[in-house]
Formats: sequence, C-alpha cells, structure tokens
Amino acid sequence: MRIILVGQGPFGEKTLDALIQKGEDIVGVFCPKDKSGEAMKALAESSSIALFQPDHMRDAVVHQAYLDLKPDLVVLAFVTDILPASLLDIPLIGTICYHPSLLPRHRGSSGINWAVIQGDTRTGLTILWADKGIDTGAILLQKEVDIAPHDTTGSLYFNSLFPMGIDAIVEAVELIKTGKAPKIQQDDSLATYEPPCNEKYAGIDWSKPAPDVYNLIRGCDPQPGAFSTLGGRKVKFYKAELLAAAPEIAPGQVISISEGEVVVALNGGALKVGKMKGEKGAKITPGEFARETDLKVGMRFGEKT
Repeated sequence: MRIILVGQGPFGEKTLDALIQKGEDIVGVFCPKDKSGEAMKALAESSSIALFQPDHMRDAVVHQAYLDLKPDLVVLAFVTDILPASLLDIPLIGTICYHPSLLPRHRGSSGINWAVIQGDTRTGLTILWADKGIDTGAILLQKEVDIAPHDTTGSLYFNSLFPMGIDAIVEAVELIKTGKAPKIQQDDSLATYEPPCNEKYAGIDWSKPAPDVYNLIRGCDPQPGAFSTLGGRKVKFYKAELLAAAPEIAPGQVISISEGEVVVALNGGALKVGKMKGEKGAKITPGEFARETDLKVGMRFGEKT
C-alpha cells in the first residue's frame, strides 16, 4: 500500500518513524520548510523517501506530486495547512487524519485546549477519514483518556495524546490494509466547534467562579498562556493549582508570595501559581517576578490603573 505522509513537528517525525519501523511503503513526505519540518526532512532523506516542502498544500506542485506518487492512502499527522478538496480525490483508498478530541466534540484546531477550558473530565483522539469539512469526516477509530484535575493542555498532549496518537495511526493503517477499517458517520447534532485558542480567548475574568478561572489557566498552559494585567502590563500564569480556601477579599488580589509560588484570591477559592511571565522574557518563579515588578501582597491583578 503506497502511503503519503503529511505532517510537521515531533508528532510528524515520530509518526513517520513508526510507519517506517512497521515496514510501510512510504512513497512521499510533505512537511513545511521552516523549523517545524526539519526533523521530518532529515528522517525522510536518511530513509531515501521522496521529500516535498511546498509553501502551501494548495500549490499546483503538490497536486502534480500526488499524481506522480500514485498514493493508495494519505496520512495527515499534525497538519495546520488546509488541503484543497482536489487532493482528497487522488488517493485510491482515501485520506486519514489525526485529531486530538473525541469527535464530534471539539472540532477545530484547539480541541485539547477547549476540552480543558470547558471542564471536560474525559477526552481522547480520533482518527477520521478526511472530507471537505472541518473535522467532519467519518470516524475510523477513537481512543479515550481521563482529564485529571491537575492536567494542562501540555500534560495531556505530551503524556497521553501524543504517544497514543502515534500508536493509533499505526493501528489505523493496519486496519485499512486488512480491510477492517470502519467508517462511522459523526452525529452532527452532538458536534461542537471552537475557534483557535489564542490570546483573544485567554484573558482572565477574575469575577468568574474559581473553577472557571482555573480551567482557563490550565487550558492555556503552555499556549497561548492565560493572562491578566498588573499596572497595565500583561502577566501570564502557568503551573496553577486550585485551592479550596475562599478568602473574603476581592478576586485577583494577591494573598501571599514566596519564592516558588504566589497565591491569588478567586471567587470561591484561591489560585496557587508556580510560574509567571511578563510581557517580555521567559517564564520565571513568582519570587523572581515579584522582585522584577515589585509585586506585593494586597495588589490586585486586573485592576484598572
């Protein structure tokens, strides 16, 4: 079975390596020209696999390359570019895609973020048959995982959905080879779709209930980073923990500061933060942040100056 792999980053590289180790016939690799494509490029070249690094997947050269490669199957492993519908018609068997949510819930490019932000206790991944919609294709297989109260988008992805995703793609390819791959239509009545989780949605409203604020912070950790302001300057929060204590002070007010943590009042609880980041520079400890910004107990994040 002739396979084209389209991907980027560590996930694309590990998927390529796993398929090579399984002895699959990878006839072409498509990845970006920038840093996100470097690892896939190196592995493809060392494995003598035809490599393509187009500016966009909609470029005419991509369509011609597909025709020349004569793929039976195309595998999409972490693809952020949009594939034109014309490419979906070329592989004889079809195109399959990895998506990090339990479709039809959380369609869109930020499925992990929104599962955490919305307080889901379960999520997972879907391998679907790509069609002309956004994450609307028939389901080939799904894997589930718990979202623990302390999980962040980063921990869910790197500890669970990344390694599970590699295994799921390998399993899906095997099911296709043996003629056992299902095509289960999604129930569109259960579908949700959220926009990319960027800074537009990462601002903290301290008046919201404590769990909502906590879920936003861990859902935006590590990217894009949930933020508030201090003295009119943006501050991002990471490595947060929800505390049961509910002090009778204004939400957003600093309760305590130590080298390793700052505790902030919430509406119905308190928030312990382990890392902070100002408008410039790297993530630092709250102690370092306090020294750099003169943060003091009693100050209030988000307060207008």
